Amino acid sequence: MLKKIKVIVVDDSALMRKIVSDMINAETEMEVIDTAKNGEDLLTKITRQTPDVITLDIEMPKMDGMATLKELKRININVPVIILSSISKTGTELTMECLEQGAFDFIPKPSGAISLDINKVKDELVQKIKLASMQSEGENTKVAEKSFKTKRENSHRITNRVEKEVAVDYSKTVVEHNIEAVVIGASTGGPKALYKVITALPENIGVPVLVVQHMPMGFTKAFADRLNLNSKLKVIEAQDGDYVEKNVVYIAPGGYHMEIGSDKRIHLNTEPTLWGVRPAVDKLFISASKVYGSRLLSVILTGMGKDGAQGTVAVKDNGGITMAEHESTCIIYGMPKVAFETGKVDEVVPLTNVAEEINKVVMRR
Repeated sequence: MLKKIKVIVVDDSALMRKIVSDMINAETEMEVIDTAKNGEDLLTKITRQTPDVITLDIEMPKMDGMATLKELKRININVPVIILSSISKTGTELTMECLEQGAFDFIPKPSGAISLDINKVKDELVQKIKLASMQSEGENTKVAEKSFKTKRENSHRITNRVEKEVAVDYSKTVVEHNIEAVVIGASTGGPKALYKVITALPENIGVPVLVVQHMPMGFTKAFADRLNLNSKLKVIEAQDGDYVEKNVVYIAPGGYHMEIGSDKRIHLNTEPTLWGVRPAVDKLFISASKVYGSRLLSVILTGMGKDGAQGTVAVKDNGGITMAEHESTCIIYGMPKVAFETGKVDEVVPLTNVAEEINKVVMRR
């Protein structure tokens, strides 16, 4: 018998609880085992039955989403949480804080029963519930531990092989290359990964850093502001026509592809999605590789799918340096894996060392 993914839906709106529950229960692989009207209600119900995933509204009476996350952490309930966030200034800012507090991911909240965006939200919700369930504890703990052990051993073998293959060339490359720009791509798990990387970069890195994070329209401004508040570098949401300056981090706005022109300015467009996303990492990497050639460093972080692989090839073929996150630290080992399989990745680096490696290559230290 198929073991379904068990979900608890938390929202103060009865209508929204029904909409989200109906979307989940329409899938054969998952089911809503309970709903809650706020954090206090959830904490009472979760003692009786443990879900695989929780969907959590942010703005609720009595105990909101942020307080709920903190309490779940305090009482050591390690169930992955997907935030359902409204596209408002308060909602987007709180979403970024929730991701810092350990939420697995987020999706924009559907607008209502007759909203035209519900089907799109459903596809994203279902996909993220499936991904989040892989992180949950339960009957598959031993299998997961064995899988992680194998995954970790394989990662070390991959890393060792990469280091052996490129050690001499990479060392020589660092000396010969005068890096003028860094491009970074990420998807699922990316906000937390990027936070660790960007906030650890020095204020005098001396190059622009351009970032594509798969994120819906309306959220990237809050993401950039959050990073800016905690980083030594200036972090902004990119605008069309921005001149690319040193010591500034540019976050691609949701809903727009971000490319670099020969004029060293940022060009945003709404061309069709690539790999189902906009902004796309490949768009940034390929355009930047044409402008900077061998003076470009690219980095692929955690994420599902294959966006960034073609861009990695372009960066390497144009003489640049390429880097990918180590499998053992990825929330989802998808994009780094596909990039690695192109044979064009110079170095595989665990997340904790990514900022240090970027600095080493750029500053040639």
